[in-house]
Amino acid sequence: MSIIIETKDLWFRYPGIDTWALKGINLTINTGELIAIIGQNGGGKSTLAKNLNGLLKPTKGVVLVEGLDTKTTPSHEIVKRVGYVFQNPSHQIFESNVFQEVAYGPRNLGLSEEEVKDRVRWALSLVGLEGYEDHNPYDLDYGKMKLLTVASVLSMKPKVLVLDEPTTGQDHAGRHLLASLVKKLNREGFTIAIITHDMRFVAEVAPRTVLIADGQKILDGPTREVLYTVDVLKKAAIKPPQIVQLSLALREHGFSFSSLTLQEMLDEMRKLIKNP
Repeated sequence: MSIIIETKDLWFRYPGIDTWALKGINLTINTGELIAIIGQNGGGKSTLAKNLNGLLKPTKGVVLVEGLDTKTTPSHEIVKRVGYVFQNPSHQIFESNVFQEVAYGPRNLGLSEEEVKDRVRWALSLVGLEGYEDHNPYDLDYGKMKLLTVASVLSMKPKVLVLDEPTTGQDHAGRHLLASLVKKLNREGFTIAIITHDMRFVAEVAPRTVLIADGQKILDGPTREVLYTVDVLKKAAIKPPQIVQLSLALREHGFSFSSLTLQEMLDEMRKLIKNP
């Protein structure tokens, strides 16, 4: 696998604030990866995400996107490669209807109107918003507004998609759609980074997880290993998914469970029943 994003000794401090938001982050993201970046609010995960696509520039250190230094490369060149979906839809939506919102990015890329329409149809179909083209974005419920922001970034077809708290405001159906969408996009070749404190969603979709706390990278590895490192998670004020908590409780009674999801738990229980 080739590296698509790399941070080298990344430090970041917001203007006028003495404390460091990020402290010496070294991270590589490979082409085609699907990773979760977790941590409590204020721990630095969203600041890291905004450094990955050039919205913020390192105070010290380097961020490379396909080898391009975000400090010296024009922002539009980075944005073409790394699409960022904001946590709050109102920070991203500004057009008067859904079609125009999703078409804005492709038009700025200088694509033909026919190609713009094709991309809008493709992006809206992926997120389940076909038929909403003429709706005012602010007439949509919060969950659909979040899906619209995903579509508006997808329509530019960046190589990397950064989703900041994608499950916020989503009901069960919306979360299921997002999980399926993230997996599908990853299979189709998109590199995806999910910024979230939704541990259930992490367990369901992300093969790799990075824990950021107090501006530092604390853990980085397979999601199962990270979510079962409960002592470290506790220090970072992160609760593992309920299935992980149940598995650990069962271990105390002699059962060697290591489930991440409900389906895995059911599968392990079936095996136990067949081979007690």
